[in-house]
Amino acid sequence: MPTPAETRIRSEIAAERAELARTLDDLRAEVDVTRKLGQKLPIVAAGALGTGFLLAGGVGATMRLLMRRGREGKEQARIGRFRLAKRR
Repeated sequence: MPTPAETRIRSEIAAERAELARTLDDLRAEVDVTRKLGQKLPIVAAGALGTGFLLAGGVGATMRLLMRRGREGKEQARIGRFRLAKRR
């Protein structure tokens, strides 16, 4: 017949096993998410790059750069940092 101390130790061991099983399930779920993300890494990277470009104002900055080049006039003279340009 087991003593009360042995019974207590057995119940603690059973509780530890249950806790380890829960932790193992959590780790497996985390690894599964990591594996799924790794499989779709090029798509995720492209989405992150596009989102960063938009949030940084990339579309507006690109359009300003492209439109400015078409509106610049022909440079007539330059003195230091000052320029004289003839616009159309």
